[in-house]
Amino acid sequence: MENNVTSKVADKLDQMDSKEKEAILANFTEFKNFLADKVAKAEKLGLDEELLAKAAQKAGDYLANKEEPQNREEKLLQELWKAGNKEEQHKLAHMLVKLVS
Repeated sequence: MENNVTSKVADKLDQMDSKEKEAILANFTEFKNFLADKVAKAEKLGLDEELLAKAAQKAGDYLANKEEPQNREEKLLQELWKAGNKEEQHKLAHMLVKLVS
């Protein structure tokens, strides 16, 4: 199930058009609202916190490597993400899930 979830996250991110991404990343509140919506949907499907964090980690990898930060909060998250190792990134993903839950 874990690989299926992270694969779906990657597919969804790759399928988003640039206008949708711009709207989500326009400001940090929009980003948090988007993430909160996805977390709520995943919780309704029965995903536990660990799977949610793994999905958030996949999204974090994507954003850090393929998108330019649109505000100072996103820039800070990108800097923290790139500075951390995989374990630290996973912990940050947990914190992001908690932030929006």
